[in-house]
Amino acid sequence: MVLDYGSGNLRSAERALARAGAEVTVTADAASALAADGLVVPGVGAYAACMAGLLGVGGDVVVRKRVATGAPLLGICVGMQVLFERGEEHGVATAGLAVLPGTVHRLTAPVLPHMGWNTVAPPPESVLFRGVGSERFYFVHSYAATRTEGVVTTAEHGEPFVAAVERGTVSATQFHPEKSGGPGAALLANWLETLR
Repeated sequence: MVLDYGSGNLRSAERALARAGAEVTVTADAASALAADGLVVPGVGAYAACMAGLLGVGGDVVVRKRVATGAPLLGICVGMQVLFERGEEHGVATAGLAVLPGTVHRLTAPVLPHMGWNTVAPPPESVLFRGVGSERFYFVHSYAATRTEGVVTTAEHGEPFVAAVERGTVSATQFHPEKSGGPGAALLANWLETLR
């Protein structure tokens, strides 16, 4: 299930999950999102706007309850960023969901946004990257976390940053698997396997 809280890329995430073998719906209904086998939290745009959208549909409660009960969750792009303790954009700090430790900040890089294909460095124990670790994925962002806890996959653009993280039943990617062709589809299929 894909959580609809007013952020973009809902339909592309829905289509990519369906191609990877999921029976997928898009919903803003908190009860449905809470009961789903797996929940995807997408996101594009500004951190503060995405947090406001989540709060508006009770998505913060849904995410925290799912994490507390061990229900699988996948955050994508800003949907990953809001899982951190806070985001700092344009000199303003916004509280996040604090599911993952760490802060999202502007990357120190000669060119922003970081837009296009980039390689990632997953650790051998990664489930998400099983069979796709040496592939390239599609990124569009200027902000990222540079450290957190769990199984951390990194990439580099000006500085190393968290490209993906797996921590318990929480998985998240800074890149867009739904825009990453075959490797993205394989990663989504790996995530769907964790729901069975």
